[in-house]
Amino acid sequence: MLLLVLTGLAWMVQIMSMLKFLLSYGVALSNFLGLTVLMLPFIVSIIIPFVTFIAVIFVYNKLIADNEITVMASVGLSPRQLARPALKLAAVLTVLHFALNIWAVPVSQARFYSTQWNLRYGLAHMKLQEGAFTPLADGLVVYVDKVSGHDLSQVMLSDMRDKKSPLTIFAEKGKLVSTARGLSIVMNNGALQARNNGAMTTGTFDAFDMDLNLTDRGDDIGFKVRRVPTLELVKTVLNAPTEKQHKQVLSELCTRFLSPIMNLVLAALCTLVLLRSSLLRRRASFAPAMAVLAMAVTMAGFMSASNMVTSFTDFVVLAGVQMLVLGGILIALCKK
Repeated sequence: MLLLVLTGLAWMVQIMSMLKFLLSYGVALSNFLGLTVLMLPFIVSIIIPFVTFIAVIFVYNKLIADNEITVMASVGLSPRQLARPALKLAAVLTVLHFALNIWAVPVSQARFYSTQWNLRYGLAHMKLQEGAFTPLADGLVVYVDKVSGHDLSQVMLSDMRDKKSPLTIFAEKGKLVSTARGLSIVMNNGALQARNNGAMTTGTFDAFDMDLNLTDRGDDIGFKVRRVPTLELVKTVLNAPTEKQHKQVLSELCTRFLSPIMNLVLAALCTLVLLRSSLLRRRASFAPAMAVLAMAVTMAGFMSASNMVTSFTDFVVLAGVQMLVLGGILIALCKK
């Protein structure tokens, strides 16, 4: 229930943050909602450890308040046995978290960036109005007499993005085409007028293919590590082209392979604090606060350490420390 509620809230926040994208690019509402849905696996992968901790602390604190933990302990159940249901839940969520991190998140993130690019720069967002001048970019204006799908009639294009080389094109027909470079317009039976270093050039053409260059190249080429498949990401550790990308890859590997184990760490830590405090002669009312503080310190330490990993050795050391912490907590639970 917590997972569904918190995921829904995070999804609504994501929708609100992307409303500018909806309004600026004239994207259909269904396409916009489909785009935001692709963020759900990533959102779930972030909140699962916190959901695990909240669920465990809520249930066990209620058991303590109703004296059920005291009764079960009095009939011989050890802290390890009392903590077993929480650890089983954490183990199930850990498997789910691994599946999300290793497969679902990279696939959905790759689809998200691809869909976002198409909605921004592809044919999906291009809606030219008949008999009107439509600005496609700063200095790029298109006039179309008639529009039928992606087929255009009586096209006039003015490209003033390069002040030293302005270009004006007239064509009887045109067609919008999506290519690997971005959006292009193919025009037929027309004339063009261009100026280069003060010299005017005019001519006619039967066919003219013009790359509109609407894409923000830097944003598209940027290395987005979350959308890289896991197997390829592991290979990238050995041949990352830059030091910055090498560090990004290692940090992402920590997220994919080590963050799911935090479900077990947090569940074990929470049960350790609550169960040990409940068995004191005087009930420790500060136990939930202590558990929350321990969770905050543990998560902050893990996130800080994962961001500071700069080599594969650091990755192995962090994984070892994480397993030692988990093992220490489980040993403490097993003590009578």
